Amino acid sequence: MQDKKIELLQKQLKKLDAKDFNLNAWKNSSILILERIFGKDSPKIKKIDEIHYDLSSWSMRDTLGTSGLDACKRTGKEILEVCIMELETLGLPEQAEKEVTTDTIDFNVILQALENKLTISQFKELKQILEKEEDKMKKIHDFLMEIGTEVSVHILADIISNQEVARKIQSA
Repeated sequence: MQDKKIELLQKQLKKLDAKDFNLNAWKNSSILILERIFGKDSPKIKKIDEIHYDLSSWSMRDTLGTSGLDACKRTGKEILEVCIMELETLGLPEQAEKEVTTDTIDFNVILQALENKLTISQFKELKQILEKEEDKMKKIHDFLMEIGTEVSVHILADIISNQEVARKIQSA
């Protein structure tokens, strides 16, 4: 398992040298891989996310005389190399192994979508439906039909467009 994860990171390293290199695409895919290996709260992910290519005239060349994109690639390479060394030396982190098996979404994403799209009375009605134990599925279905498909679609769109949810869908 550890070897497969190291192999994934090595593939990301190779992408840094591709002629059609796209920094944002590389960052997104690297973050997804690092989340899976080290957990979503890993500081390694934050470091990758902080890599930015600045097109301003002052930053077009760094102190070594290389382009800003080269500096971004160099930073990305160093981060991934450290990740590989950590895996080779220390093995997989225990918490990341647990996180991989539980692929959950923060409940607040769903709650916020409901609160954003439902009126207060609709939200209270939904809570009452959920408190009852019998025939929940039918009652929820009827409730969603009553509030209308447009509101239901907006709730679902809010949930799916959340960055965390979108990442998990993309990696599925």
